[in-house]
Amino acid sequence: MAKNLFIALEGIDGSGKSTQMQLLKEKLEKAGHKVYLTCEPTDGPMGKMIRNIFTEKLDIDHRVIAGLFVADRLEHILDKTNGLLKKLDEGYTVITDRYLFSSYAYQGAHMSLDWVIAANSQSADLLRPDLNVYIDISPEVSMERITKNRSNTELFETHENLRKVRDTYLLAFKKLKDEENIVTVKGDQEPEQVAEKIWEAIEGISS
Repeated sequence: MAKNLFIALEGIDGSGKSTQMQLLKEKLEKAGHKVYLTCEPTDGPMGKMIRNIFTEKLDIDHRVIAGLFVADRLEHILDKTNGLLKKLDEGYTVITDRYLFSSYAYQGAHMSLDWVIAANSQSADLLRPDLNVYIDISPEVSMERITKNRSNTELFETHENLRKVRDTYLLAFKKLKDEENIVTVKGDQEPEQVAEKIWEAIEGISS
């Protein structure tokens, strides 16, 4: 297995992608690989503003939020210390849940999908995943998990929005003509079952 794979895990909230990222990291490390995992906004100014929005310390227009996500994603890729490109050059396998899309950037701000793809084109040109795993989950199960595990639901999370975000993800993959890099895994299962399917996909591109 190559040590410098770039793996992106996508999915609407409640899909369990954070759990799957951690399980994947542990499995790769046990197999002797260096792994860099990133799933939060950066420590830069854009990331700090995003955190302040999520904690309701900052209230700004939704269109600004979308722009912040685009800028912070570029920071994720280009940062000279912990950027994804640098980590790949250093021989790490990089796992991230934030590559090109964001439910907040296009659904919450009511942005068109074409706007999102155009705005993120620089990120896509710089780096594309070797494997993009989409953890598919029904909006009903997603909302059940969200309300069970969190005291407060995050920005824009309503039952209908979760359905729209799921549909938009699937459409975006087609519009990007990037489907050969995408594996869809059913997320309405036990974490171990989902993890097994993700691992099978990684072994498939690494053999």
